[in-house]
Amino acid sequence: MFLKKSIFIVLMTILLAGCASMTESQRSTAQGTAAGTGIGAAAGAIIGAIAGDPALGAGIGAGVGAIGGYIWSSRMEKQKQQMEQVTTGTGIEVTQTQSNQLKMDVPGDFSFDTGRADIKPEMRPVLNSLVAGLMSNPNAQVNIVGHTDNTGTDTINNPLSVNRAASTRNYIVSQGIAMNRIHIDGRGSYEPVASNDNAVSRAKNRRVEIYMFEPQYTQQQQQLPQQQMPQTSPQYPPQQPVNYPSQPGYY
Repeated sequence: MFLKKSIFIVLMTILLAGCASMTESQRSTAQGTAAGTGIGAAAGAIIGAIAGDPALGAGIGAGVGAIGGYIWSSRMEKQKQQMEQVTTGTGIEVTQTQSNQLKMDVPGDFSFDTGRADIKPEMRPVLNSLVAGLMSNPNAQVNIVGHTDNTGTDTINNPLSVNRAASTRNYIVSQGIAMNRIHIDGRGSYEPVASNDNAVSRAKNRRVEIYMFEPQYTQQQQQLPQQQMPQTSPQYPPQQPVNYPSQPGYY
């Protein structure tokens, strides 16, 4: 039993050392969830056999797979820092999601007026910084999700939220980014982040969420981020289509 445990410890040390010694170039060639999970499962099976505990091996394998499958690259970290600098004092939130996506939450007082889908001029420098990051990282892609406050009906708000995402996308494309790197969706008024009881709260709900990610690093590979509404707090990018009124030219 002592020998089995010793071998187990040595093997775990080798596995963890291997992860730590990877270069950035090696990390950049990682193949995401499938590769990480497969490697983890294989390692777990070996560990389980040595330790005489298959269940233990399976658990460790899942952990190793998670470590191997998701990497927040130095390029994404640099982009996050740049976006934090350019958005200082704007009310825009810049975060790293659990699935290693760079998320920017742009509220309405900085992005859109009530009932409007055209972006405000003050939003352009922020988008220009995003464009610079996309140009320096050709593997990166973007999901843009539009939202509205509760002013108006679903007939108005649902397509309006899509149009807001489309306006944001169209500006990014106009600055030289290929359209096929950008996916859009709209949530109408179904996912508020504030109460809608006053103008300040409604401005927070009248927003776009911009997700930048490298496909090999995210937990879910790029899919057009659309779901049937109403819904609650989906993990982006979602998988199901939204049955909005037809909006020619926005997809």
